[in-house]
Amino acid sequence: MTHLTKLGQVMQIAFVPEDFERALRYWTQVMGVGPFYLQPRLSVPTMRYRGEPTTAVFTVAIAYWGDIQIELIEQHNDAPSVYKEWRDAGREGVNHSCILVEDIQEARRISEEAGMTIVQEIPGEGWGVLYVDTGGGPGTLLEIIQPNEGMLSRFARIKAESVGWDGSDPVRYFG
Repeated sequence: MTHLTKLGQVMQIAFVPEDFERALRYWTQVMGVGPFYLQPRLSVPTMRYRGEPTTAVFTVAIAYWGDIQIELIEQHNDAPSVYKEWRDAGREGVNHSCILVEDIQEARRISEEAGMTIVQEIPGEGWGVLYVDTGGGPGTLLEIIQPNEGMLSRFARIKAESVGWDGSDPVRYFG
């Protein structure tokens, strides 16, 4: 069996906090992580949750803490998703970790062969996202991304801005 860790290194830790604004303040003011870049009110037409289309609307905030990306997610509607499921269960803490892969279909095959369940996905042309339930406790979802060049450029820009960040303008918007 190929273990999921063989697919790639963890590059992100993600949270779906009860209070999104409080979480942003914690990460920027207490932990000194930032600046966070917001992508508000996303709705991805190809998103599927447990095999069915979903119309989840959510905001993501991304920053870097050294080499690790920190992601905060807030869902704005009641559409089914891994984020809604998490909040409905009253969970706090890590929702998922994330790895980058070169071949999302190979990652899907390996995950399914390992007995994992694909709980959410966003297919794309030349890229894709899977959320895999690894069968453990809270925080054991694994997000697997096959990034495109645009994603990699955006991640690199956010990471570069985190180096030596002085705390100013802690929340910014993707431009």
